[in-house]
Amino acid sequence: MTLVKFANGQKNHAVNPFFSDVFDSILNDSYLGDKLANRVPAVNISETENQFHIELAVPGLKKEDFKINLDKNVLTVSADKKVENVEEGKKFSKREYNYNSFTRSFTLPEIADAAKIEAEYADGILKLNVAKKEEAKIQTREITVK
Repeated sequence: MTLVKFANGQKNHAVNPFFSDVFDSILNDSYLGDKLANRVPAVNISETENQFHIELAVPGLKKEDFKINLDKNVLTVSADKKVENVEEGKKFSKREYNYNSFTRSFTLPEIADAAKIEAEYADGILKLNVAKKEEAKIQTREITVK
C-alpha cells in the first residue's frame, strides 16, 4: 500500500488533472451545495455571570413569525414564513438567504431559570436571554486565614 500525501489547501494535479477537476466541480456545484446546506440559522451562544445569551441570525423575518416554546429544559425556537409574493420577471440563478421555516432546539442546563427568559428581535438578530438561578450565580467573598 502506498501513501500519497496531498498539500492542505493546494490542488495536486500530478495524479490526474481531469480526476481532480471533476470532483472539484461536483463538490463545489451550487445545486449540490444547496441540497447539503443546513437550512437553519447560524447561532452564537455566550454566557455571563448572570445570564446565557443565544443569538440567531434570521434576517427577513418579523417578530410575529417566531414561536418560542419551553418544554421541561428544552428551549425551541421556530419560524414559519409564508412566501406569497413572487417577483415577476426575475429569474434567480441562486437564492441563499431564504428561510421559509426552521426549528432550533437548545437544552438548557439545570442552573437556567425557566421563569426568566426574554426574547428580542432587531436588525435580523433574534436575541434570547436566559437568566441563571440565584443559587447558581458565582458568589465571591474573601476568606480570612485564622
